[in-house]
Formats: sequence, structure tokens, C-alpha cells
Amino acid sequence: MWSPTEEEKYGVVICSFRGAVPQGLVLELGETVQILEKCEGWYRGVSIKKPNVKGIFPANYIHLKKAIVSNRGQYETVVPLEDSVVTEVTATLQEWAVLWKQLYVKHKVDLFYKLRHVMNELIDLRRQLLSGHLTQDQVREVKRHLTVRLDWGNEHLGLDLVPRKDFEVVDSDQISVSDLYKMHLSSRHSVQQSTSQVDTIRQRHGEACRMPVPHHFFLSLKSFTYNTIGEDTDVFFSLYDVREGKQISERFMVRLNKNGGPRNPEKIDRMCALFTDLSSKDMKRDLYIVAHVIRIGRMLLNDSKKGPPHLHYRRPYGCAVLSIMDVLQSISEIKEEKDFVLKVYTCNNENEWCQIHENIIRKSSTKYTAPSSNYGLIISLQLLRGDMEQVRRENPMIFNRGVSVTRKLGFPDVIMPGDIRNDLYLTLEKGDFERGGKSVQKNIEVTMYVLYADGEILKDCISLGSGEPSRSAYHSFVLYHNNSPRWGEIIKLPIPIDRFRGSHLRFEFRHCSTKDKGEKKLFGFAFTPLMRDDGTTLSDDIHELYVYKCDENSTFNNHALYLGLPCCKEDYNGCPNIPSSLIFQRSTKETFSVSTQLSSTKLTQNVDLLALLKWKAYPDRVMDILGRLRHVSGEEIVKFLQDILDTLFVVLDDNTEKYGLLVFQSLVFIINLLRDSKYFHFRPVMDTYIQKHFAGALAYKELIRCLKWYMDRSAELVRQDHIQEAMRALEYLFKFIVQSRILYSRATCGMEEEQFRSSIQELFQSIRFVLSLDSRSSETLIFTQAALLNSFPAIFDELLQMFTVQEVAEFVRGTLGSMPSTVHIGQSMDVVKLQSIARTVDSRLFSFSESRRILLPVVLHHIHLHLRQQKELLICSGILSSIFSIIKTSSLEGDVVEEVEMMVESLLDVLLQTLLTIMSKSQSQEAGEYVSCLLSLLRQMSDTHFQHLLDNFQSKDELKEFLLKIFCVFRNLMKMSVFPRDWMVMRLLTSNIIVTTVQYLSSALHKNFTETDFDFKVWNSYFSLAVLFINQPSLQLENATPAKRKKIQDKYGDMRVMMAYELFSMWQNLGEHKIHFIPGMIGPFLGVTLVPQPEVRNIMIPIFHDMMDWEQRKNGNFKQVEAELIDKLDSLVSEGKGDENYRELFSLLLLEKIEQETWRETGISFVTSVTRLMERLLDYRDCMKGDETENKKIGCTVNLMNFYKSEINKEEMYIRYIHKLCDMHLQAENYTEAAFTLLLYCELLQWEDRPLREFLHYPSQSEWQRKEGLCRKIIHYFNKGKSWEFGIPLCRELAIQYESLYDYQSLSWIRKMEATYYDNIMEQQRLEPEFFRVGFYGRKFPFFLRNKEYVCRGHDYERLEAFQQRMLSEFPQAIAMQHPNHPDDSILQCDAQYLQIYAVTPIPDNIDVLQMDRVPDRIKSFYRVNNIRKFRYDRPFHKGPKDKENEFKSLWIERTTLTLTHSLPGISRWFEVERRELVEVSPLENAIQVVENKNQELRTLISQYQHKQMHGNINLLSMCLNGVIDAAVNGGIARYQEAFFDKDYITKHPGDAEKITQLKELMQEQVHVLGVGLAVHEKFVHPEMRPLHKKLIDQFQMMRSSLYHELPGLDKLSPACSGSSTPRSNVLVSHGPMSPESIKLVHRHSPLNLLGSVRHSSSSLSSHTSSETGNLVILTDSSMGETAEDMYHMQASPSTSSLSSTHSAPSQMINSAPSSARDKYRHSREMMMLLPAHRDRPSSAMYPAAIMENGQPPNFQRALMQQMIGPCKPCSDPNLSVAEKAVPAAPSSWSLDSGTREALPFLSAHVGSILAPPVPPRSLPHGHYSLHFDAFHHQLSDAPPALPARTLRKSPLHPIPASPTSPQSGLDGSNSTLSGSASSGVSSLSESNFGHSSEPPPRTDTMDSVPSQAWNTDEDLETPYLPVRYSLSEPDVLESLKSQPCRSHSAPSGVIPQDTMDPPALPPKPYHSRLPNLENEEGMIIEDDDKHRPLHRKASQPVSGGKEEQARVAWEHGISEQ
Repeated sequence: MWSPTEEEKYGVVICSFRGAVPQGLVLELGETVQILEKCEGWYRGVSIKKPNVKGIFPANYIHLKKAIVSNRGQYETVVPLEDSVVTEVTATLQEWAVLWKQLYVKHKVDLFYKLRHVMNELIDLRRQLLSGHLTQDQVREVKRHLTVRLDWGNEHLGLDLVPRKDFEVVDSDQISVSDLYKMHLSSRHSVQQSTSQVDTIRQRHGEACRMPVPHHFFLSLKSFTYNTIGEDTDVFFSLYDVREGKQISERFMVRLNKNGGPRNPEKIDRMCALFTDLSSKDMKRDLYIVAHVIRIGRMLLNDSKKGPPHLHYRRPYGCAVLSIMDVLQSISEIKEEKDFVLKVYTCNNENEWCQIHENIIRKSSTKYTAPSSNYGLIISLQLLRGDMEQVRRENPMIFNRGVSVTRKLGFPDVIMPGDIRNDLYLTLEKGDFERGGKSVQKNIEVTMYVLYADGEILKDCISLGSGEPSRSAYHSFVLYHNNSPRWGEIIKLPIPIDRFRGSHLRFEFRHCSTKDKGEKKLFGFAFTPLMRDDGTTLSDDIHELYVYKCDENSTFNNHALYLGLPCCKEDYNGCPNIPSSLIFQRSTKETFSVSTQLSSTKLTQNVDLLALLKWKAYPDRVMDILGRLRHVSGEEIVKFLQDILDTLFVVLDDNTEKYGLLVFQSLVFIINLLRDSKYFHFRPVMDTYIQKHFAGALAYKELIRCLKWYMDRSAELVRQDHIQEAMRALEYLFKFIVQSRILYSRATCGMEEEQFRSSIQELFQSIRFVLSLDSRSSETLIFTQAALLNSFPAIFDELLQMFTVQEVAEFVRGTLGSMPSTVHIGQSMDVVKLQSIARTVDSRLFSFSESRRILLPVVLHHIHLHLRQQKELLICSGILSSIFSIIKTSSLEGDVVEEVEMMVESLLDVLLQTLLTIMSKSQSQEAGEYVSCLLSLLRQMSDTHFQHLLDNFQSKDELKEFLLKIFCVFRNLMKMSVFPRDWMVMRLLTSNIIVTTVQYLSSALHKNFTETDFDFKVWNSYFSLAVLFINQPSLQLENATPAKRKKIQDKYGDMRVMMAYELFSMWQNLGEHKIHFIPGMIGPFLGVTLVPQPEVRNIMIPIFHDMMDWEQRKNGNFKQVEAELIDKLDSLVSEGKGDENYRELFSLLLLEKIEQETWRETGISFVTSVTRLMERLLDYRDCMKGDETENKKIGCTVNLMNFYKSEINKEEMYIRYIHKLCDMHLQAENYTEAAFTLLLYCELLQWEDRPLREFLHYPSQSEWQRKEGLCRKIIHYFNKGKSWEFGIPLCRELAIQYESLYDYQSLSWIRKMEATYYDNIMEQQRLEPEFFRVGFYGRKFPFFLRNKEYVCRGHDYERLEAFQQRMLSEFPQAIAMQHPNHPDDSILQCDAQYLQIYAVTPIPDNIDVLQMDRVPDRIKSFYRVNNIRKFRYDRPFHKGPKDKENEFKSLWIERTTLTLTHSLPGISRWFEVERRELVEVSPLENAIQVVENKNQELRTLISQYQHKQMHGNINLLSMCLNGVIDAAVNGGIARYQEAFFDKDYITKHPGDAEKITQLKELMQEQVHVLGVGLAVHEKFVHPEMRPLHKKLIDQFQMMRSSLYHELPGLDKLSPACSGSSTPRSNVLVSHGPMSPESIKLVHRHSPLNLLGSVRHSSSSLSSHTSSETGNLVILTDSSMGETAEDMYHMQASPSTSSLSSTHSAPSQMINSAPSSARDKYRHSREMMMLLPAHRDRPSSAMYPAAIMENGQPPNFQRALMQQMIGPCKPCSDPNLSVAEKAVPAAPSSWSLDSGTREALPFLSAHVGSILAPPVPPRSLPHGHYSLHFDAFHHQLSDAPPALPARTLRKSPLHPIPASPTSPQSGLDGSNSTLSGSASSGVSSLSESNFGHSSEPPPRTDTMDSVPSQAWNTDEDLETPYLPVRYSLSEPDVLESLKSQPCRSHSAPSGVIPQDTMDPPALPPKPYHSRLPNLENEEGMIIEDDDKHRPLHRKASQPVSGGKEEQARVAWEHGISEQ
């Protein structure tokens, strides 16, 4: 049975549990669980992570922890019973773990590793804390480290700041908002400190400590490595101040043996010292560590003769220094010791030994010698901070090593009470001694003893340095041969105090001989007592002592003998009568100097102090002695503090009248002395004295009297220094008064109580009197008052010992009330007054509620006055926050209603006013303080307080003003973000207080301002506040982690919902006044509904229905709501608000509401359009914010833009998106599209002078100016996009405007621009883009693409594979469909993305231009691929049974024609397919198209060679001819003959007769064209290629003969190609009018049919000529099939495959294939292999596998290869041969083309004009062009037969009659006529054509007789394209142009006035029916497109630079003019 658990409530998972049992709860290692029930080894409970999921888990997987359970039962809560810091660390680490991994993913590696380190530290510290083995101090320290690290990590991870008190997280409910604010500040401060790696303890709470922090140096000598001395040494370390030139510390002494180790073996690793008590000031001094090395041994180191070996002298050796300034930085940063090496320098001259350290520091290198190596003293240093107790506590290891504490000479900055010390520091300065008749100077050694009064030598009273024990005698070091030695050695004399009086020092001088005996001979002595007769010690000074002569025999046993002698000059003056017959004679010429410094807490050198302490000895001098006390130094006074105070009170008791005032002054002096920071720590000594030792029971009367006397005189005196001092001493004076009264009361059982009380009353009256004086006139009085106010709060605690709380409070209230108001005092006094109030509030007195009720009014009164005048705001805020803190604490224990009421009355209004003022200046520090005060107040207010507040307003105006103020403050609070983003606790508390307050105030608003007194301003303010509140970032719980969200919801709930309910109910209360808020509040409310909180949305969305309803009632429509909603929706969604759920909910809720309305229909359509707008906006936003590609972004924008224009007609939004779209195009370098996009805006404008306002980046200007600017910008973009044809009409439009305004300068510029564009069209190279059809299927696509098909204009050089790759990378989730069939519903509705891509062929609209003969290909090329709205895609299939012998019989084509919504190019590179049409092309029609296309291709190519447009390389023509002839011989045309000229076929298909005839004609035509081609080929063929030519002619004969029996009469019409030697002559071709039935044939040249010939003519009759010819294919760039079917079906041309033959090509051709082409070929082969199989692909079922033919692949496979290798585009590299530049065609139909079909007619490298495909001459109806052929002769020596140009006449012209000559067969060679030679490949006219000739044409025999004009119309008489240039840099060109005679009408159009003739055909207006779209550039910044653009594909000839330059110059001219 499951039973509820009693103890087991909380645990941690110690092993992951997968939950693989019924009801199992999945648990991860480390999770915490709350246990509810248990049963046989299993628990049931929840994971703290997922508290809603209950389940079971094994008990042994859980480590139980103790916990506190509250609210036991179903809803119990469990809190672990562990240190709160541990709990916090655990939770934080779990939160960090997730974020930490994300850092790695986001490449924030540095922070990743830092955080890992900190997390490890936290885990380690947590472990230490849990171990329970730490002392309290250590626990504090560990907690400090933990919190510092937690805060550091939270800040760096952008998490919330945690407010703490004593390392523990505070509960915001337990403290006031002001305190919470301060804690946030201090936590932020600690984070910043930890971030800057300074990890110091700050006292955060309580009084800031004024004690300076002492510093200590820990020094440890590791070794003396450079010790080659070979003798024992003493090393003395000390601190030396360079600037003052003196030692500032004692010496630390280390004794080393001759090996460099310690002489005492116990000292190993213990040679360390702590230099203590260095102040901050000391740390700034230029300090050095100085080490003096003294050796102990022979007199001379290197001379063993000098002196006997057993005698050892102390001799100077060397010195080392280290600058502390240099190393301070490095040792402050680290917490451990750092090593340094000190070089030991030796002294060059012993006489200067005392200065060696200075010389080394000053680098006087002549005076010392550097060591030979870098080694020396190795020391380690560490800097420690804090008082000695703290240092001992924190560094126990140092003290365990037996560190020598080395003190400062003299006292530290802070003298601690109880610090007993009695040290005399004596410095041996110098001596001057006589030579004594010796030739050399003496070696003098000084020995010193300390002797007591009885002559006994004191033991252990001499210390050479810390670190070694004291000794009884001191021997100085010896300077060799020096009679004036300078020692400078400091010795410390720690003499016991009781032995100090009467002791003296004796110095004995000996000469150390270096002779054999080496004796030390005594020759003199000196002495000095330590204490003077008056009881003062030896003064700190240099003392020059007398030297008395003596010798070894002299005895010092009776010291009285010499003590009577004068020891120095001062002494001598004191005792003049010295008998001269003494034993010791003074040596007058010899002197000896020492200096002393006393550091003693017990002895004094001050006479006045001694006199005071012994005042009874001088009764008559007492007044004088008391007066002189002020001159005694502070150090002396604090040393004898207790004695002095005792003395003073004894004197006072002795004679109160006489000495009272003086004692009072002395007392004041001493009290004030303790205010000095140096003696601040003696205050406890004073307190202890008052509590325990003070015995002056009567003193209080005199002290009160004196104090009152001083105060009463303050009005009269000019000098008030002593009064001010008394005021400053007030606290301690009161302590003495109160203690004295207590002692008296105790002694007398409370006598004189009344007198005491009244005297205190009087004293307070005096205090009030002083404070009430007007101090503005007297500066001294101000200081008196200030001193009094400063000291005043300190006396409360003393008074509370004698009086009740209320009494003291009354005293204080009276005093504070006596101060003049702010107006009457100066600012400095103001501050002091407020500081005094602040200290009053902080005092213990104020914590009693009884006293608070008395004091609060006066305190609030003063604060109120200051806030009213905006003075001293920071101090006031401090006082207020203290008050709130106290009230909050009290409110937890008792009732504070009354106090809060006072504060509301006094403060609320003025606080709001202050906040508004501060916020307007945005002073964040003050704002934060006051906001926390206001929030504290509001939080303390209860219902009754709010009720009183609202009832107290006299009028509605006052209430209105108050509401406006408070709403405004709240709004600013949310807008200005007074609290930083990471102060989450503070922000949430603020929100909670605001929402509570608003709930109280909303009822007042509703009650007072709804009905008749409706006030829009207040309501509007309220709504704005509510909206801002709900939108606050800190309340958006969706962005928080689950744990944080739960925490917030548990504590506060979702405050947005609370506010939303409040807002909704208030809206409902408005009634008919709602109309005032339409449309103003629509945007804000919309913002609220977009908050991702379902409940808020459900509450708020219906308000829109309400708004629509009210507007409908008022205006009969809801246009305003509609307009505003749409406007705001756009901006809000683009800011990232809203989602799919919102869209659905919006639609659902509103439609539901609208259903019942009368205006249902308009409402529903409005809601629907808004919903659709939202769909598009969400798509747009997702595209923009994601890493989406340009295409998607552009598509989205176009979609949205169109919606704005077409569906909701929002022109302004529409224009905005035009510009956004334009910007995107510019970014993607789609300049043409950018131009079309801007054109949309341009078309909205008129050429009028209407003024336009400033909009987007446009200034305010006239409509004309804006349109002109736009036109210029658009023209510029068209230029950059090389779409000059589109720019030219705009140039003309501008020209018309300029002309009408007579702005000739601009007109000239625009005309030049236009001319430049014409030049560019002719000279610059442009690529023809590919077009691809893309289908987007599946519901996963964005709304605007879903289940739609588009045609896209590819980028330059982009082929199908590249495009497909690009699309798949743009939609990485998409799957590419491998077939071109239309997808079924399963794909359309599935939750996936399918892409279907294939290439399509454009069908140009402008077919006229393409049919004109003399229009250069450069121009035609443009019209082939621009303004295209229809595209075609062909797919072959077999219908009916397939003939294995001839596949052509059943090969049909399925032709799909796609019509787009807009033509390309346009505002996008994509447009949606609007309509698809499917037609099936029969096998015969297909054959016709194939042959026709090949004919066209051949004609164009031949024409180019004839007109010398292609130079040099004939390979292209060779390949083309070879392909057609070879295929024809070995299958090609023959297969067509078999298929369609068969009798069976004709009988079965009687309707195809005309088409069969047409096919026959085309075949005849092909034969003629090939004939001409061979003639041209013969002319240009290279000698080495002759064999190929020969082969071609042979095959051509075969081809003709094979066609002979099918097409009788063919031989008569064909040119004789029997060999190169055959003479040829031309036969005239007659032209007859066209027969009516032949008109049908014209359809061959209809736009549809011409398309193939113009763009993708695919050769149908060429063969795949074996593997070598395969290399020919490689001559052009290979690619996969041009259409998607090529890709997916790999559809072979069965006709070709079955008819192709194997021929080898000459090696020259093969070798000309560039290697890159071969690679491409290989690549395409590989691509074929990679193509996935599919059911629609030709398979063996469709084409049964053929047996290998002659080792070749089966035909259809070869055909497959041919198809796949496909057409290719020219590389446009000027260095390539013509053949390599061959321009291929994409297959326009399933063709008979072989791999060599690439030779397309677009090779216009030097094209003048390309001849259009010819048509057999027929009469045409009017309106058609008729085609005329003029035949001409040429001689054998002439160029090969030319293809005559065809003239284009308008139909009214009469046709030329046909030639009378009948065609004859002429193959015999003499007068043979070649019918084909005179036509451009059109000579395949059958006899039947000639049969209809009615009139013979005039005969023209010779070429000469026919001038070129003969077959030109009038319009074409002159060269159509003159190279007109406008550049001024070409005067010669201009001149030559001028001189040319020309007809007026042949001038370039636009230059001459137009006559009645039709103008020349213009480029069509490219933008007549364009889709809407977007724009970009600021102003018109036209940058030259200097980027090197890639060379284009279907290209013409190299770009000429000059035109670009002209265009640029012209453009810049225009811009500057503009």
C-alpha cells in the first residue's frame, strides 16, 4: 500500500532513472525530488524541475535530505534544511549548465573556459561548506567567495542580479523597497569589484569604518647564493625612505654561516620577518628594502697576516637594495609570495660605508663594485592587509614559521589601546678620535652596555635586530684605519619600564691592532643617562657625548666615579663646578655622537605632562599647568589618558570655582583629540574609563553650568572657537554628566533629582536658543550651530538612561523645531540640519514607536519643505529610505497605520512632484532613490489609507491632478527603466506595487470621471499606463527559464492578466465615451493583444469588436478602426510581435462576435483581410529576421506590397514597401529589378507642381521635382543593370519635360545620356539569362509560395544545376522532385517541402524586331529574353505502337506553355505562373520544326562568314556542315522520308498533305543552304582541312542522290558540288507572287515557329560522329539539357540515335578542343550517371535495348549522350577562336540534333547586321512585309556566293515580277547555274513555286550593275548605325561627321524634326503593365559600377570602354546639375 511519507520528503537523484515501468518518473542524475508517498522500496513524487508530473521511482536511487515541510497534505511545500547559500549555488549551477554549453555553440570560447573554471570553484567551495568542518570565520570567507563568483557568473551570462544581505538572498517581502534598492546597488557594486578582480572585503552595513587599513610586508630570505666570503655573515634587512633619507623600520637580522645557510640549524626555512604597520601614506613613499651584509672574521678578507685567526671582528662587506615601488604592483595582484633576487654590491671605500645603500639607489657606480654574477640574496615578498589580528587569522601558516615581527620606528598611524611598548632606538652616528701618535689611523670598535643605577649590567637589553635574541653587550663593526668612523647602525634597547629610571648607557672605545697579538686596546669611553632629573626621558635628538680618556687598567666598578661628570654639553652647563682632580680626564678634541628615538606608551619626554600628573607638587602653578595641557602632543596624551582624566577630575573637586572652567576646557580638548582618526581607536578606552574608572560624582553640576554658560554667550562673542569645540565634544560631555549624575544618585539615593532635571531642561533651552539665532550675518555663528547640530543626535542614548522615551523625544522635537525654516538659512546650514535629522532618524530613539509619533511630524515637515524647493534631494532620500526601513521592520511586529497616514498626507504628493521633476532631467541615481521611497510608501498603504487619501481631495480638479501625476510617474517608471535590466526582483516588486495601486485608483477614476464629468486626459493616461504595464519586458514570462517562471508565478501570479482584466473592465465602464478613444487607443490595445499570453489575448481582442461597433453606430462605418488597425499591425508585427496562434485567435474571436451584428458582411471581410495581412506580415518578418536568402526576402516583400496595393489600398504602406524592396534589390545587385520597383512609385506621381510633404528619405519638395529625381535614379539603375532599352523611354520622357521648360542644359545632358545608351547597346556585351520554372509544393513553405509555381530569371552564367543547388540551399528542408509531372494532392497537402525545377524557353512577344533582317544580333538578343511573359517547355513521348525501325513515326512532343502574372524582367526575378496550356505536337509537326530550325541556324552561320563577321577559324562552319550532311547521309532526313513520305502514312493521314509538302520544301531548302555553305567553306578552308572538305562534298552528293527519288527535280535546283575545280556561275532565281494556298507556309515564320529558329534552333539532321567527333562537341561548353525534362528524362532523340553514323573527324579539330571543355564534358557525363532513375525516364520498355552497333553504344543511348551534352553558350573570351565561341541553342523541341549542333547564329563578334531567316517568295496580304530576292552574278574569282540581303518593304509597294529564266539542270559544269547560290539558303524553291510566276522580272546579269541600294528601300539607303559620339574628346570624329553629305531624313531619330513618315521602331515601353514593387537609395547617389563584372555568355564583342566613360561623364553632369 502507498502511504504518505513522514520524514522522507526531499532528496537528490544519485543515479539516472529511465522510468521504464508503468507510471515511472524519468529522472536525471542531480535532479531534486519531492517525495509524497512510499511503498516497498519505491517512492511516489514529483521532480522539482517538472512539478506537474507525478510518478514513481526506486527509493535507492534517491539520497534523502532534511527539509522543512509547510502546509502538509495535498499542497505541501518542501524547503531543504540546508544553508541558503548552498541551495542557491545548487540552483544556480543547474541554470548555468544549460547556458554554459550554449556559449560553446556560439563560439564565446573565452567566457566558456572562464565560466567552467568558476563553476568548478563553486562546486569545490560548496563541498567545503557542506563538509561542516569550517570555523565561523572560514564559513564567512567561503560564503564571500561563493557569492562573489555567483554574482560574477550571473552578470556575464546576462542573468538577474541577486540582492543579498550577509551573503544570503534577501526576501523582498521582509524589507522595505528602499532597503531592497540599496541591496541591489551594493550587490551591483560587489559584482563590479569582483569583475575587476579586486577581491576585498567591504563593510556593507553598519557605520563605515574610518580606520585606515594597515599594510604589512612579509619577507623571507630563501638563500644567499653568492656567498664566496668564506666567513660567517650577518644580514640586516630594513625599510628605507629615500626622500627623507632615513630608515623607517627596525632591522631584521639573519645570521648565516660561511656556506650561506643559517647559523642556527633550527632556522632553516624560518628566516622570515613581517614588517608591520605601514600606512597607506607609507605605501606611497619611495621605499626600498635595504640589506646590509656584515661579515664576522679577519680584519682583511684576503690577507691572513692581518691579525690572529682566533680574533673575529664585525666588518662591513656589502649591500643590496630592492625598490618596493617597482614590485608593489606585481605583489599586490597575487595572494602568495613572489621571489626576487638582490645583487650584493661591495663598497669601494669603507669610509663611505654608511652611505653605500644611498649610492646604490642613486646608481653612483664609482663608489661600489657590482658582483661578478647575477646571484645574491634570494628573498620572497608578500603584501598583507588588515590589522594584526586579521592577518594572524588569515595567514596562520606565516606565524607557524616563527616569523619575526619587525615594527616601525615610532608609533603607527593608529595607536591601539592596550598596545604596550617601551623601546628606545639608539643610532651610533659617528666619532672623531685622535691618532694618538700613531703613523696609521686606528681600527676603532665601540662596545656598549646598559647599566642600572646600582652599576649592574642589564641582561638582554640590546637587540641588533628582530629575528635574533637580545644580548647584554653590543660590539660595533670596525672600519679599517679610520679615526673618524661613521657607523649609522640602529640598535633597539627594550629596557623594562621599572629599570628605566636610573639606568645609563656606557660606550667603550678600543683600537683593534692587527699585529700578531691582535689585542683590543681601550682608549676612551662615553656615557649618557636615560632619564633626566625632571623625570622626562632622553629627548629624541642627536646627542654629542664627551669622550673621557682611560685605558685597560681603568676600572668602571664604581660607576659613581664617572656618573657625576657631565656627559654632554647641556649637562656641562647644568653642573659648572666639576673638580679637575678626577680620575677620568675629558679628551676635548674627541667627540662621539648618538641619536635616540623613544617609542613608549609609558614614559614621556614632556615636562608639562609630568607637571600635570604631579600637580600637587606645584599648587601655585595649577592654572598655568592646566593652560599648558593644550600644547602637549596627542601621542603623549593618549598614552596617559586615564591618568590625565583622573587628575583633571581631582583638580575639579579640589576647587570647582577656581579651576572649573579650565578643567572643562582641558576636558573638551582631550575629547576632541579623540576625534582625530589617529586616536579614534582610543574612544573605547575613554568609554571604558567613563563606565568603570570615572569617579567624579559631583562633576555633572559644573559641566552643565560651563556648557550652558558657553551656549548662552554664543550670541555675543565674535570669536567662538572654544564654544565650537565644546559643541563638538557634546557627546562625551553628556556621557560624563550622565555617569556623574548616576554616581551621585547612587551615593545619595536619588537626591536632587528635580534640580538635575530642571538644569537639563535649561540646558536644552540654551541649545534651542543657539539654534534659533539667525546665523546669516555671522559666519562664526554658523559654525557653532553646525557643530551643535552634528553632535546633537549623539546625546540621545545618554539621555535615555535618565529620561523616558517620550521625554527625550519631546526634547528632540523642541530642538529640531527651533531651527529656522529652509528659507532663512544658507545652503551649508541646510545640509547640516538635514544630516542632523538623518542621524536622529538612524538613532535608537527613533526605533521606538512612541517617540516616532512625536518626532515624525517635525522630520516630515522639514523634508516636505526641502522637496517642495527641490533642495538637497539626495540627503532627503536617505532620510526617507531610513524612515521606510524602520516602518517596514516595525510593521512586521506591530501597527504602523498612524505613521503611514502621516507620511501619506505629508509626502505622497510632494514625492510625485519631485519624481516628475527628476525624471524630466533624467538623473538616474536620485530617481532610483525616490522611486524606491514612493514604492515603499505605496506598499505600506492599506485600503483605509487609499480611502482617506481619495476622500481628502477638496475638488475633482485636485483628484484629477493627483491621478495624472501618479499615472505619469508610473508610466515614466516603465519607459525610462530606472532600474537596470537585471534587477528582476526590484522590477517585479515595482510592477506588483503598481498593479495594486492602480486597482485602488481605478475605482476613483470610474466614480469621478465617467458620466457627466468625463475627462479624456485622465482616462487616456490610465489606458496608456495599463498598456505600457502589460508590455513591460520584465513581465514577459515566456522569455524566462521554466524555474524562474514558476518562481514568479508562485509569488506574484501573471500580473499582465491582472492588469488586462482591470483594463477591460474599465473599458466597459466607459460606455458611450468609448468613441473618444477611437482610433487613438487601437494601436496600444493591438500591442497588448500581441503579447503572447493567451488569457490576455482572450480578454483584449473583443475590445476591437466593441470599437468597430461604436464607430459603426457613430459614422455608419468603421473606416478609422480599419485604417488604424492595419497601420499599427504592420509596425507591431515587424517589431517581432504576434504569431500564427494570434492570427487564428484574432480571426476566431472577432468573427464570432461579428456574427450577431447587422454589419456582419463588412465586418467579416475586414477581419478576413486583416487576417490575410497578418499571414503576409508574419511571413515577411520570419524572412527578414531569419538568415533567409535575398530571394525569399524579395518574394515576401513583393507579396506584401501587392497586398497593400491591390487588397487594402494603403498607398503609403505600399510606397514604404516599394522602397524596402528596392533596397533589397540593390543589396543583391539586381539593378534592373530595383529600377522597375522604383518605377512603381514614379508612376504614382504626375508632372505637376503640387507640394509633397517630407516622406521616408525624401525632403519636402514639389511632385515634379520628386518625379524627376526618381526618373534619374531609375535611369541610373537601368544603366547599371545594362537594360538600356528600358532606360531610353524614360530619357525621352525627361527630355520632353526639359524641353517644355526650356531647360536646355538638362536637355543636352539627357540626350547625351540617351545617345550613350544606344552606343552601349551596340558595343557592350550582355548575357542572355536562363529561365527556370520552380514549383513549391507542400504546407511547410511560407504562405506566399505554398503550392504555387514560379518562373525565375537566372543569374549571369547560372545553369540548371547551379540554380537547383541554389534553390536547395535556400530551402534546406526541401526535397527535389525527380519528375516534371504535376504533383498530386498528397504532395500538395503534406507537411513537407517539395521543389520541382526545370529550365524553360522564353517565347518573345516582340516578334517583329526578330524578323527584321538587318537588325544586329546585339539588339535582337535583348528582345529574345526581355519583356517575356510566356515560356515553353517540351516533353517527348511515344503515342501508340513504337516502330523499332523508325522511332520518329510515333514520337510526339507535349508542349507546355506557361503564362506569368507579369513579364520578366520586372520588380522581381520571379513571377507566379498565371496560366498553363498543354498542346501535343505531332511527329510530323515536330519534324518540320526541327528541319526549319536547322535551316535557320545554317543560314545565319553562313551569312556571318559571307559578311566576314567571323574571321579566321572555319571550324564552326565545318562542324555544322559535317553534322547536318553526315546525319542526312546516315539517317537524319532519310528517316523523316521513311516515316512521312511513305504511301501508307499519306493514305492514313490525308489531312497532313500540306504539312508533308512543307517538310519536303524545307528539305529542299536545306540542300540549297548546304550547297551555299560548302561553297563558303571551300573559300575559307585551311589547306590541311581539305580532306575533310572533300569528304563533306562526297557525302553531300550522296545526300542529294538519296533525296533524289523522293523529291524529283531536286538535282536541277541544287548547286553542283562535284569538286573544287568546277567553274560556277549564278542562275537567277525568279520570284513569283505567292499563291493563296502557299500563305499557309508563312506560319513557319509565325512567332511560335520563329522562336526555335531565333533562340534555340536545334539541328535535327546532324549525327553524333563517333568518339572523335565527340571531341568536336567539346568545342563548346557542355551542360545538362536546357529543360528540366532533359534533366529528369534524359530524353534521347530516337530519330538521331537510330540514324546516326560513325565518322572520324580530322585530328586538327579534335586538338582544338580546350581542356576545360573536355572536363566539362566529363562532368556532364558524370551528372548523367548521378541522375536518379524514374518511371518516366526512357527505359528498355520504351526503347528496347539495342545490340551494340560496331562497338558503339545503342543508338538511343548515344542520343541520350547527345541530349545531355546539350547546347552551350559562348565564353565571350576575345582570345578564343571562333569555333570555341560557338553559340548553341537550347533545344526548342525534341530534335534530331547531334552533339555537333552547337553552331548557333548568335556569333556576332563583328556583326553589322544578321540576316533574318528567309521565306520563299509568296504574295502576302497587306500589312505584311513581303520578301524580295534580287539575283546577281559573280565571277569565279569573286567571293563565294553571297546570301542576298532581304529588303523589308511595306505592303503597299508592288512586288517585283519574277525572273523570266526558267530553272535548268546544269550539273555538267560549263554554264551550270546554281540555283542555291543566289539566295541566303532559301534557294530550295521547288518547281511548283516557279510555276506560278506570271510576270518575268527585269534581268540583272552582273553584280556591278546592281548597286547595293538596288535592294534597299528608301529608308535603308544609308548605314543605319552611324557612330555618333557626343564626347568632346573626339573633335575629329565630329568634324568628319559634319563633312559627310547625308540626307536629312537619315539623321538619327530624335535629332531632326519628325516628318510625316512613320518614325523608326522604338524599343517598346518596357513597363506598361507592371506589377507593384519596392525601392531603395537615399537621394540619388549614383556610383559608377566599376566592379569587374564577369564576362557574359551569349555575347557579342568586347566592351568598348569609351562609351562607359561618356555615359558616366554625362550622368555626373546631370546629377551635379540636378
